[in-house]
Amino acid sequence: MSGINEILIIVLIILGILFVPRMMGKPTAPQQVSFPKQFRLSGLMRLVIVISVLWPLGFAVFYRLWQGHSTAFYVFGLGPVIIGWCLFWVMTGFTKNKGRRGIS
Repeated sequence: MSGINEILIIVLIILGILFVPRMMGKPTAPQQVSFPKQFRLSGLMRLVIVISVLWPLGFAVFYRLWQGHSTAFYVFGLGPVIIGWCLFWVMTGFTKNKGRRGIS
């Protein structure tokens, strides 16, 4: 008798897999997530991001960072990238709050 019970359980599982999703109804189409305009990257911003990644990598390869030129890498490889992004951050703050006065 145990053979028939096992076969019936397998048939019930297969029927459940086939019919339960149909009984639940059609799923709604996934909604596309649209980012606000402030999160869309312009071509210039994409270029700056790529340069920010490639400059330190290129400097590390050119000056053979693995041979002990770590101070030069920090000054000339990462330094310009960090200074550039800090200037961008400050300039964005000034242009964003152009109409406001004072510290907020």
